Order: sequence, then C-alpha cells, then structure tokens
Amino acid sequence: MCRLLGILANERTNFHFALHAAPRSLASLSSQHPHGWGIAVFDAQQGWTLQKQPVRASECPHFFNASSTIQGELLLAHVRARTVGQSTLANTHPFWCERWLFAHNGTITNTDFLRARTSPERLRCIQGQTDSELFFSYLLTRLDEAGVTAEPASERTDSALSSAVQEARSQPQFGACNFLLSDGDALYAHRFGRTLFVLERTPSDKVRVHRVSHETGASIDTPWSAHRQAILIASEEMTEEPWITIDERTLLRCDRLPQPRWRIL
Repeated sequence: MCRLLGILANERTNFHFALHAAPRSLASLSSQHPHGWGIAVFDAQQGWTLQKQPVRASECPHFFNASSTIQGELLLAHVRARTVGQSTLANTHPFWCERWLFAHNGTITNTDFLRARTSPERLRCIQGQTDSELFFSYLLTRLDEAGVTAEPASERTDSALSSAVQEARSQPQFGACNFLLSDGDALYAHRFGRTLFVLERTPSDKVRVHRVSHETGASIDTPWSAHRQAILIASEEMTEEPWITIDERTLLRCDRLPQPRWRIL
C-alpha cells in the first residue's frame, strides 16, 4: 500500500497544505507508509523538479522543506509502504523518464506479462527492483510504439494509454494498479484495485478557504487566491470537502490549460 497525490492548478501554487497541513496530508499518512516519499513539481517556466528520500516523510526535514518551499502548477507526490524492493532511492516514487513522471499504488503480481510486453530498451533503463518501475517501463513501451513518448499529451496518447491499461487489467491475477502519470500539462489517473478520489476547487467556494474540522473541531484555513482553480486526485479524501469517488477500472485525463479540467477516457 502507498498513497498518491496529484494537483493541477491554473496558477503558481504552494502545495504545503496538501502535503503537510491537511487533516490527512501525505505527512500524516506516512506513519502507515513510512518507506519513502517523493515530490515532483512542474513549473511552467522551469519544468520538473523532483525531490525524494527512502525515509518516512513525517520524520524527514527534507520533506518539510520541500513541501513548504517548492511551487509550481502541477504536483505529483507519493508516500511508500514497500511490498516489492527495499527502501532505496532507486525504488522510491515518483519515477522520472524523459518528459514523464510516474507514481504507483498497489502490488502487481503478474510481472511476467509486463516483462514480456516491455521493450529491451526500456528494460535496460530500469534502475530499481519494483513492480512499479517495471509497469512504468511497460507504459513507456506502449507510448513508444504509438510514436508519442516525446510529444505533448494528445488523443493519440490517450488511446495508447487506454489500450495499455485495458490489456494489463485483462491478464490473469494481474494485481492492483492505481497510478498517476504526467508530462506537466496533462495528468493521467488510473484506478484498479485501490481507492482513488477527485476534488475540484474554485475561487467561488468559500469552504475552500475557512472551515472547522468535524473530526477535531480545529479551525482549518486553506490559502487560496482570488483566481485559483485546481483539481486534486488522492488515494484518500484528505479533507472534509466534496470529494468524488473514481470508479474502479477508470482512466482519467486531467488538463492544466486553459483551465484545470478532468474527464474520463
């Protein structure tokens, strides 16, 4: 088991609340998922920044510093409870290859299928021992075959990924495969075998700025600019807001521009 978090916003954003201050932030969830953390942020001017460590997020000063200071328009973050592979940097999510960042929740048991369906070139690029990185290499192989790996996400990318996940899910005893995959402009989210939720935030919704927790009675303030819109995808409902459950066997595409929006593929 691991926990995923993806956020797209229409303006430069500090992600400290979701990473560290929310009732079920990644920092708080790391007590049950202590084997590594990773924060990848896309900035429209500078591209991707990735920081990760194979340690518990809540006890790591680097996590606190990263969650407090990194800003951008898209976040892809992960806390790990290891099932395959030791707690090493190479096995820590997210994984980064070319324009794509990837993080996974679940355990894939049918790795023979993935190895048979992944190109030799992609297999040689694997640095760790996880089923997660192997699945990422499988997806990259499918994007390679469609000729879209180096291109911005398009309908051809949608088609290649939809076909890839359908083929994987059809394999006997494939295992659980929730994931987030992003090129900085688009964020794909897939649910298979684990929980996954989506939330939209808009400037007009006052509950986003100030509310009282029904769990603890504490007053919670979420910094929110007058024009910011965002989409959040998470393994758990991180706040007491109107999260929507993503149905099993669903692949979503979220776009950052011109305004954050999501749709089912």
